[in-house]
Amino acid sequence: MSQFDAIFVGAGHNSLACAAHLALKGWKIGIFEGSATIGGAVQTREFTLPGFRHDFGAMNLSLFAGSAFHRKYANELKAQGLEFAPVVDCFASAFPDGRWFGVSNDLEKTAARIAAFSAADAQTWRRLVAAFPAEAEHLFRLLGSPMSARALAGTAWNLWRKKGIAGALDTGRLLLSSPRAWLEENFESPHIRATLATWGMHLDFAPDIAGGAVFPYLESMANQSFGMVLGKGGADTIIKALSGMVTSAGGKIVTDAEVAEITVSAGRATGVRLASGETHSATKAVIAGVAPKALTGRLLPNGSGDTGFDTAMQKFRHAPSTMMIHLALDDLPDWRAGAELRQFAYVHLSPSLDAMSRTYQQAIAGMLPDEPVLVVGQPTAIDPSRAPQGKHVLWVQVRMLPAEILGDAAGKIAPAHWDKVKEVYADRVLDIIETYAPGLRKKILGQAVFSPIDLERQNPNLVGGDQVCGSHHLAQNFLFRPARGYAGWNTPVANLHLTGAATWPGAGTGAASGFMLAQQLGGR
Repeated sequence: MSQFDAIFVGAGHNSLACAAHLALKGWKIGIFEGSATIGGAVQTREFTLPGFRHDFGAMNLSLFAGSAFHRKYANELKAQGLEFAPVVDCFASAFPDGRWFGVSNDLEKTAARIAAFSAADAQTWRRLVAAFPAEAEHLFRLLGSPMSARALAGTAWNLWRKKGIAGALDTGRLLLSSPRAWLEENFESPHIRATLATWGMHLDFAPDIAGGAVFPYLESMANQSFGMVLGKGGADTIIKALSGMVTSAGGKIVTDAEVAEITVSAGRATGVRLASGETHSATKAVIAGVAPKALTGRLLPNGSGDTGFDTAMQKFRHAPSTMMIHLALDDLPDWRAGAELRQFAYVHLSPSLDAMSRTYQQAIAGMLPDEPVLVVGQPTAIDPSRAPQGKHVLWVQVRMLPAEILGDAAGKIAPAHWDKVKEVYADRVLDIIETYAPGLRKKILGQAVFSPIDLERQNPNLVGGDQVCGSHHLAQNFLFRPARGYAGWNTPVANLHLTGAATWPGAGTGAASGFMLAQQLGGR
């Protein structure tokens, strides 16, 4: 048996960031990861052919690049090999009518593209961009602070002092609005609305769900103002750098080491028992980077001692599922709407707000959507090092899908387990892409399809293929993430903490939950 100051269950990027900070504070760290690869949903592997590196889940590292953790430890991360690939042409949408719109970090380029759809919308865009720095201060402060009474009071005071009551209410209204409400209030072009609304679908915010407007707003304004970054060579550059920080500070990372139980004595977490039978003790903290249902359903076989908490963990709501399709290509897609689309990091394929709403409802009802929202990532347009010279990888995220298939909205696929359906449904996805980029199939050198169930098999935190580890709707966000009274990464068990996307501030690569917990435990 080994003794540590802190033991981590799982080696996702939030756990690694937390561990790195504590290790540099002198804590003795032990991290136990059940799979053979660390990183959780942030991994880069050769899923198709040798030399073709595909991001398993997360591709966009802008949140990490702009995070408080990166600001504090930029030099240490760089020394461990962290390297970004900056993106100028960030995201775009192609439409069935042959038109397209995209956001680049050159304001004049973006505004000119918008003006081709609506001169009024171009003026609105300029106004929003000009106001963004002042608005972002408050939103980023909220999203980067603990969900405590003190932090919320400080954010509210700062907001009121700088914007007054009317301005503060406007910010609150944005946080409560649906994507459709905000987009229709600000833009008249359906093409512009649809392009921005797809960012809500990256989480689980269909156009008409309250609380979703802030995500299209932040992504579009941040991409315009700052651009985007990918990881040089793959998203796992942050995982390599974080793990390097941990081990160089004396921390221990063990893979293929499934934690079977968190040991508890007198209401206090004391360590872990591995599936192998090994036990390890923790004197200060056990930190679980797991989905809530795994905590009280598996790791605490006798529960937490608080029935309300245990019930909340078991009833934690997950978002609709996703499918990932990784392609090794001879060349980038030839987009029918325009060759300029080949240089964008993301090309979204979803024609309208109504189409997104329909897709979401189909998935919620257990139906395979007839026209899913497609997020087509082109990382080798920005970072050629991910594929052999002259070749490319395509990262296709399919949203939204049901975890359990009850039917097919198109009436063509009989209900069955995902293992039997995934290749057929992948063909539907490729058919859709072909309508926008004719000849894509002829460019495919290798293909790997991960159904929602495959995603969960690769990473148990992706329950049912939910890549954001839990719905971000208002009833399960802010003070309610993952449950009322436990938004501070705490549990009823002393010294036992949760971290990861299921906790505040939710999904993304910013490592905020891990870093804020680390500061809470070990100081700044």
